Amino acid sequence: MTARFHNPVDTRFGCGSLRELASLTANQDVALVIFPEARALGLLNRLQLLLGERLVHVVEDVQPNPDVAQLRDTYERFWREAADCQTVIAVGGGSAIDTAKALIVGTESGSFDDLLELLSSGRPFVPARAKTLIAAPTTAGTGSEVTPWATIWDTAGQKKYSLHLDCTWPKVAIVDPELMMTVPAGVTVSTGLDALSHALESIWNVNANPISDTFAISAIEDILDCLPKLRRDLGNRELRSRMAQAALKAGMAFSNTKTALAHSISYEMTLRYGLPHGIACSFTLPLVLGLAWGRDEARDRTLQRVFGPDLHKAQARLREFLHSLDVKTEFGDYGVTAKEAEAIIEFAMQGARGRNFIGSRAA
Repeated sequence: MTARFHNPVDTRFGCGSLRELASLTANQDVALVIFPEARALGLLNRLQLLLGERLVHVVEDVQPNPDVAQLRDTYERFWREAADCQTVIAVGGGSAIDTAKALIVGTESGSFDDLLELLSSGRPFVPARAKTLIAAPTTAGTGSEVTPWATIWDTAGQKKYSLHLDCTWPKVAIVDPELMMTVPAGVTVSTGLDALSHALESIWNVNANPISDTFAISAIEDILDCLPKLRRDLGNRELRSRMAQAALKAGMAFSNTKTALAHSISYEMTLRYGLPHGIACSFTLPLVLGLAWGRDEARDRTLQRVFGPDLHKAQARLREFLHSLDVKTEFGDYGVTAKEAEAIIEFAMQGARGRNFIGSRAA
């Protein structure tokens, strides 16, 4: 069977690589999507100096888990005020990059509700208008800079939308570890665990291939070793670089497989219980490892390259790793009863991401 790996993103990695924005956007009008704290950190001013007069529009009111209630006004203002700009630059974590991906997909009318209607249909579509995206993550975890997916939440309606089109692949990813030096411990852990989940989810996945496995194994080994050390030494430039590279490799892995059961479970945990994404998609990793083990010989061999041949020891290692980061690993720890947990897992198995899982009945 032929395996295929494809990633169209021009990726720049290294300390100081953010400066490449100047040459990448020469002679263009650009818009910037950035997180609210960037102004106080001096990052917004730095970008304004770097981009100069070509910067024609700034969105800095990005919220965690972008929600339709807030996105609607941002989207429609963007298409009113910055419709002529060629490029959107997203600087921030997954929420900033997801917000930018939503903004670049233009409807004929400029109405956000028209975009939601297209997403609700579940059918592929070609946007009436689109912008080029450059993504520069400020956290080591999202992988959004090298993937086409954006998650848009509707908390009031208890729904989520997944946006993924040809145009939502970033044209360029700039992974500059210097941007991550001020990330606090809690966010460092949460985003790092998101990256770990991406890597593991790409292995117990019906879409896995030898290249995605190579990226995933390397990312897992680095994160298991590096993340606890980084939590204790947040200002360590070498550890920040290692985590940035590990998150990038995890992103490259799942860019070709999509995520699977742990992420499918996480959506319910975020919508219904308010769990931050990185925790919601990682606290079940020992459980999902047990559900994956023994389903497919090739997948077992790949998992055993990381964890060895004993499932119980493998699960214990993952639990101990998560506990060392103060992440609890049982549904009951988050106020979910055993019956509710069973229903959440059953529902997650039937979701689009759940069906990617090698243990799903649908698979």
